[in-house]
Amino acid sequence: MEKLRLVLYGVGAIGSQIAKFLLEKEGVEIVGAIDVAKEKVGKDLGEVLALGRRLGVTVSDDPETVLSKVKSRVVVHTTTSFLKQAYPQIAKAIEHGVNVVSTCEQLSYPYPTEPELAKKLDELAKKHQVTVLGTGINPGFIMDTLIITLTGVCQKVETIKVTRMINAAMRRASFQKKIGVGLTVDEFKEKMEKKVITAHVGLEQSVSMIASALGWKLDKIDVETEAIEVKPDLVAGIRQLARGIRRGKEVITLDLQAYVGAEEEYDSIIIEGTPRIQGKISPGVHGDLATVAIVVNSIPKVINAEPGLMTMKDLPVPSAVLEDMRTYVKK
Repeated sequence: MEKLRLVLYGVGAIGSQIAKFLLEKEGVEIVGAIDVAKEKVGKDLGEVLALGRRLGVTVSDDPETVLSKVKSRVVVHTTTSFLKQAYPQIAKAIEHGVNVVSTCEQLSYPYPTEPELAKKLDELAKKHQVTVLGTGINPGFIMDTLIITLTGVCQKVETIKVTRMINAAMRRASFQKKIGVGLTVDEFKEKMEKKVITAHVGLEQSVSMIASALGWKLDKIDVETEAIEVKPDLVAGIRQLARGIRRGKEVITLDLQAYVGAEEEYDSIIIEGTPRIQGKISPGVHGDLATVAIVVNSIPKVINAEPGLMTMKDLPVPSAVLEDMRTYVKK
């Protein structure tokens, strides 16, 4: 049986971790790698991943050439949080008849922020008979898909509150930079206004996905971001609150806190309803490890899905792919 041929579109921190995990999987072959970083282009992927061996795959900055030559079934896309930037990259893969699994946060549920791009991607994917999915740990699972699944045992759902607490000292430097660690409060505010730093992207998408799954039409979604200070005027991280308002009442609350020195890492869930559900994962689910896993584990489900733009709520319940990945593919 022929192996599943994959292309990596992005070989940064997460893309590299995904690549290494894929190399451990049976039934999968990485046949192409795309990146724009000058220090990576032209090098063997094995060298870029610091494996100590060659893989026979050269990192290229020419998507057209790679996608035309290698004839892959899936592109694993890990380049940006924002759909406007990701769209031409994903569209290129679709036009070559390739399924896409992406870590682009806005793609996880793009309808509230980029409805026109979402429509174009869906139409393009259906035209070329492929499937596109945005996923990750958050958005993609811990603050949306898991919550939606838990409501399946509820007769009634009144309100939902999810809290994710992260000690940023245990995360990558790029994550710390994204949440403003080490800046003054004034610098943080200025960089947020100028979008030099983005903080976490995806809470609005998660709120929207939950509401859609429950059939709730929201009046609005409010997202607030504030700096958490480690000492006067020095930023240790962020707190972001996303509130889904329905009929004038706050029905969905997502509370993300990520800062250096958080005493405990956890994910907590409270669903007020019938029955009431309350749970806590302690320590919280590791962001990078879980993102790598859910991207790879989603590959067979994307291949098996109907053509078009999908979200995690549209696919079967997530599950680990523990054996030869080809055994999970039905078509």
